[in-house]
Formats: sequence, C-alpha cells, structure tokens
Amino acid sequence: MALGAFLNKDNQSFYQFMNDAAFLVDQSADAIAKIFHEMILGFVNFSEKNTTLYAINYNKARKLSIKSQKTEFFERVNKLLKCPPISHYSNHNQTKDPLIALVNIGQAVAAEKNIDLLIKTIAEETKTALNADRCTIFMYDKENNELYSKVATGLDTKELRIPADKGLAGHVVQTGETINIKDAYNDKRFNPNVDKKTGYRTKTILCMPIKNFNQEIIGVFQVLNKFDEYFTPDDEDLLIAIASSAGISLENAQLFERQRKLLEEQKVVLDSFIETLATSIDARDKITSGHSSRVKMYSSLIAQEFGMEKNDLYILEKAAALHDIGKIGIRDSVLQKEGKLTPEEYKHIQQHVEITHHILEKIHMSEDFKQITEIACSHHEKFDGTGYYRHLKGEEIPFGGRILAVSDVFDAITSKRHYRDKMPIEKVIDIIKNGAGSHFDPLVVDKFLDIKLSKIVGVFITENHMVIDKEDLVTLEKYNLLDLYYSIVNNCSNKLLQVFNKYYVGVDLEHE
Repeated sequence: MALGAFLNKDNQSFYQFMNDAAFLVDQSADAIAKIFHEMILGFVNFSEKNTTLYAINYNKARKLSIKSQKTEFFERVNKLLKCPPISHYSNHNQTKDPLIALVNIGQAVAAEKNIDLLIKTIAEETKTALNADRCTIFMYDKENNELYSKVATGLDTKELRIPADKGLAGHVVQTGETINIKDAYNDKRFNPNVDKKTGYRTKTILCMPIKNFNQEIIGVFQVLNKFDEYFTPDDEDLLIAIASSAGISLENAQLFERQRKLLEEQKVVLDSFIETLATSIDARDKITSGHSSRVKMYSSLIAQEFGMEKNDLYILEKAAALHDIGKIGIRDSVLQKEGKLTPEEYKHIQQHVEITHHILEKIHMSEDFKQITEIACSHHEKFDGTGYYRHLKGEEIPFGGRILAVSDVFDAITSKRHYRDKMPIEKVIDIIKNGAGSHFDPLVVDKFLDIKLSKIVGVFITENHMVIDKEDLVTLEKYNLLDLYYSIVNNCSNKLLQVFNKYYVGVDLEHE
C-alpha cells in the first residue's frame, strides 16, 4: 500500500487501514491503546513531513511496546503504516533537521553536570544543526576579563584563552551583538593569525552571546564555515533558541563545578585538621598510639568487602580517624592507668564518646560530611542496644558505626595495653564471632572474617616498616580470618598460624 493512499482521508485505502488496525485496539488493554495512539500520531506527523514529531512519537510507541511486552503489536502496526525506519530520522549526525537538534541538546543539557562534556555536546549538536564545519564555545571569565575555550569540534585544540575585548568573540561580549560574516577575510574584525597557525581556512562566521537566566553574558558561540554558502537569518534564530537553553545549563554546570572544587578544598582542610587532632591524641599515650589509624585501615578493609562507594568510604575513614578524639577530655590518670578500672573510672572513660560528639558538632561541615560526626560517635553502640552513649539498636546505629565497632574492638584486643598484652589470635576471632548479633552487626562480622590474612597483616606491619616474605605472602593471600580460626580449633597443621604469628607477634619483637 503506497503512502500516498493515506494522505487523502476520503480515500478508501485510508479507512481500510483504520479497520485493519482497529481490531488490535479492541482486543487490547490500555497499554496497547497507548502504543496505537502514539503510532497514529507519528504517522500523521510523518505524512505532514514533520519528521521530528514522527521520530518522537515513534520512539514513545516503541518504548511502550517494550515496557508492556507488546513488541509484536508494535511491529504489526508498523507494517500497516509502512513508514521509513526511525534511524533515517533519529540519527542526528545524518540529519539537518533543526528541531531534532534542539531535542538532542535539550536532553543533553538536562542530564549532564560535567561542564567540559556539556560544552562538547552542545558544540557538536550546534555544528550539526547549523550544517557547519566547526563550532567553538567560549566561556567568559569575568574575574580575569578573558574568554576561554576547552573544545573546538572539527579541530583539536587545548584550552585557549584570549582577552575579552579582542577579536570577534570579544566584540560580542562587549556589545552583546550577533555577528554574521559572509567572508571572514574581507572583515576587518577578523584576526587571521589562528588560521595561519593551524592551517585552517575560515570563510563564514556566526557569533552570538550566550546569556544566563538574568540575561548576563556568560559565553559566546562561534560557528564557522557553513557548508551551503553562508549563515541565514533562520540560522540566527535557531542559534538564539539553542543559546537560551544552553546558557542556563552552562551556568548551572559552572555552579556545580565551583561547588565540587569548594568540596575538594574543604576535604584538604578537613584532612589536615583530622591529622592534627589524631596526632594530639597519640601524643598523650604512647601505648595506644596508632590506634585510630589502624581502626581506619580495618574499617576501610571491611567497607571494601561491602563494595562501599568512594565518597561513603571517605566519610567512614574520617570518622574512624576521629572516633576517639573525645579522649582529650579524659584524665591522664584514667587513660594511662596500669590495671583494671574502677566502676567510677570506667564511667568517666565512657564519656569520651559524648565529648567527641560535642567537639565534632561544633565544626562547620557541609551536608556531605555531617555524617562523620554520627558515625564517629556510634562506635561503642551495640547491636542489641546495650551500648553507649545513646543506646542505639540494630539499624538505628549508622552503618559506618557498626563497621567501626568491629574495627575498634579488633584493634583493642590485638594491641598491647597498660593492663594486658595482646590476646592470642584464636581468642580474638572467637570474641568477634561470638559478638555477632549482640555486640556486632552479624553482616559486618561475616565480611570482616572474609578479609584475607595478607591484608590484616598489612595493617600490623604498617608502623614498623616490616616487609612480608614472598612465600609467606602467597600463603596469607589464600586464607581469611575464618580459615585461620578453624585451622586452629580443628587442630590442623599449625603452619598457617606460624606464618601469621610471625607478623602478629613478631611486630612486638621487631618494635622492641
């Protein structure tokens, strides 16, 4: 059936088509009706030569068919319509339809926050929409009164900076005017030096300001060498439409980039501050020196077993480094006591968690980092609710706090204290295993016991600059903490324990 048969709605063939398709709708649910509706709209738009709306409706119908698992229905109606394949219209690299370019740019600017990628996408789509050889977007650096470009399609360039009062782009920034040049070399405002350096030959130029929501100029479009003669008033109108959308999105991307940089700067300051605080705690007690650093490393290993995201891992590590900062408010006579604490002294040392909270909540942190305080102050909470200081239970405890709880206890009992030596590793693992469900989150315990012995040993030897023997490393990389535990309790060969203890016990011998 020819397409011409459908263009006249009085034609019998058109009604035959409607009758052929109607039975499909009658036996359908709403999903099929929606698919049919979109395809009819697409067909009508195709008949009227509006290929952009045809492409949009066709795609909507196709997506509905996939979602509702009615692809067979979609294909049957598509066959009845006998329209050209959507790829003929939807591939923006092959079409000059400006409306499709606007749709593509709109989709790109709505999703992209990386300003470099955003500029590149807008430049590529603009070049295609205007049927030009090259498009450059200059951003306006108001503080330095410069224009800079990080992308130029059709020609590879690095960042280019020029004074904002020079050249065609500079003229646009200063005046806010659009410049449309039919012959660049016959226009006195054109500077041919760039062509001389690159070997490029500029012929036609369309320059236009890019403005933000407040109508302030934030950049300049510079489109070069239209393939079919020169840029028309219609091209100018299209670029105005593109610029109005691009301007707001580019400014939003700039704000996002500034916020990202401020966050990075805050991280640097925060890292330095945390290191200073942790060092001050270590200086108070040589016996427990390095505790916070090791807790951070153990917590990081557990987090990696969970596949924790990079930013969440950063927050966890900072919380681990700060978790005992409140001990700055604990008396030396209690903190360094060689012997068992009295009930009154134990109550006093428990206050370090609340002191930690008071110290950290006074530090101005962005929303991204505020969870550091909550995690740092929950490392003595217990899964069954019997911990301190807020008596949180189960998932009321921040996930990072549940990780810290395991790391903190593990380091405490695998390290020498004023009142005891480090415990045998089998007893250590026994305490962690038996604490699952009461003291610790069982999931965290499982992940902790899955950590390879080579990684645990790596923490032991960090401060003593020991090196793991190659053969020992091969052995330690094969087994985890749970494997070690069962090899001990089942009286298996003690070779694994001997290798492990070389670094667990040997750390103290090396230190002495």
